[in-house]
Amino acid sequence: MNETSGAVNTPGKTVNTRRPAGARQGEDGKPPPAAARIVAMAREQYRFVTSTDGRPYAVAIDGPNVALPLRGKSGVRQRLARQFADTYPGEVASQSALADAMTVLEGLAEDADPVPVNLRVGRAPDGSIVVDLASTDGRAVVVSGIGWQVVDRAPVLFRRSGAMAPMPEPVLDGDGLAKLHALLNMDQTAFRQLVAWLVAAWIPDIPHPALVCKGEQGTGKSKAAQMFINLVDPSPAAKRSQPRDEKAWSRQAFSSWALCLDNVSTIPPWLSDTLCKAVTGDGVVDRALYTDDDVVVLTFKRVLALTTIDAGALAGDLAERVLLLDLQLIDSEHRRSEEELDATFEAVRPAVLGALFDVLACALAVLPTVRLQSMPRMADFARVLAAVDQTQGWSTLDDYLATSADVATDALEGDLFAMAIARLVDQAGTWQGTASQLLDVLPAPLVRPPTWPKDATRASGRVKRLAPLLRSIGITVDDTQRSRDRTRHKLLTLSHTPDDDPPASAASAPEQGPLWPEVTPPGDDRKPSEQH
Repeated sequence: MNETSGAVNTPGKTVNTRRPAGARQGEDGKPPPAAARIVAMAREQYRFVTSTDGRPYAVAIDGPNVALPLRGKSGVRQRLARQFADTYPGEVASQSALADAMTVLEGLAEDADPVPVNLRVGRAPDGSIVVDLASTDGRAVVVSGIGWQVVDRAPVLFRRSGAMAPMPEPVLDGDGLAKLHALLNMDQTAFRQLVAWLVAAWIPDIPHPALVCKGEQGTGKSKAAQMFINLVDPSPAAKRSQPRDEKAWSRQAFSSWALCLDNVSTIPPWLSDTLCKAVTGDGVVDRALYTDDDVVVLTFKRVLALTTIDAGALAGDLAERVLLLDLQLIDSEHRRSEEELDATFEAVRPAVLGALFDVLACALAVLPTVRLQSMPRMADFARVLAAVDQTQGWSTLDDYLATSADVATDALEGDLFAMAIARLVDQAGTWQGTASQLLDVLPAPLVRPPTWPKDATRASGRVKRLAPLLRSIGITVDDTQRSRDRTRHKLLTLSHTPDDDPPASAASAPEQGPLWPEVTPPGDDRKPSEQH
């Protein structure tokens, strides 16, 4: 065997044994240190970059446009250790040699300006959207206003994580949306909102409302949410339990573009705030391992889904950042086994993806010209809905705004303090006083919930947080005035909105259409009407 060049064929694989140029023997006949040989080996195969959040990565020179971490199970360190053993038979790189080599490679990565490193979705320099298929060969889907196509090499840099799974290649099939609707127990109004949410989920630079799948037991909430996430960002663990703290949540969010919190019954205040920040964009700063003063930064803006029985679990701020979909009870005629449902979903997923990318391309074509008469909360998402409506002839924006009013009401009904304020204003018309006086005048429940303020300071803060939800039911909160005595206490003024008309049309549920449309089964070329 020639140890300086060539390859060795072993069963099932080919091992490159060509020694890097920087690894030749010195004048004394001894090879350079192992760390130097590892560095030379790495520089021949990879270029080194630093992401905008300060993390070093390696990118294969003749490979997919995928950023590999230097350390970790799937990192370059492990690959170089194996390659070193194959290139230098009888020699294994020590831990110290690998550590020294990684330190050098990290320094190489810091030489260049930081570059964006994307997770599952990214924005190309020409403005098109790129979706990583997470395949070993690095293929991706590029979507623009003129259509979509599958490319062999992504035009933007992606990173991968263990929480990601490959996405099947989309195919052109005019029946893709109907095939997805056939798997879901929701009416046409809810389904069209879902399609618009799925399409918006691939637009990386806007906030996305959290999708809340609501329904009683037996409505298939968890399975539906799992399918939605596996369309946007496939994962072996699409459904997650509620994290125990912010650090656990940040690790989950850093590894997935889209994720679902399953069976949410109560949301503690810290998690509600954290989810709000994840919707609009969040960053977590933590101390780096084995250092005293260095820090690591996790930045992310994520696509979230939640399943719950009661929307009253949503706190005020979070309730304004959700898209609520009611799932209907599945009758025995339409109920399927999980095995059958999984098989059908896998069969139709390429066609569904192709149809969703079609809708996205159409929306991108008109999105720059979309202007809203008024800017609601989650205005960027609302513009996407308007673009989808313009190209598809739907009314998802109006339906979304109507549903948002229902969510606000449900959230208020789940908050005893907010309901007490609403009753006070209904009785008094207009009430003014200090936060302490407000606590005195509101009848405290026999068993005070944790959210009931314990003192005036907390009461003032709670009223401020509840102001958007109270405004949605026609109650305004004004805290700009002060008392005229020497104490100059801050005054809260609670009153009905002038010319307030109850939004009856917005609060009423739209008329429900058929839940399951006729659709051609996978592999059957006949039209639905021909199958009876």
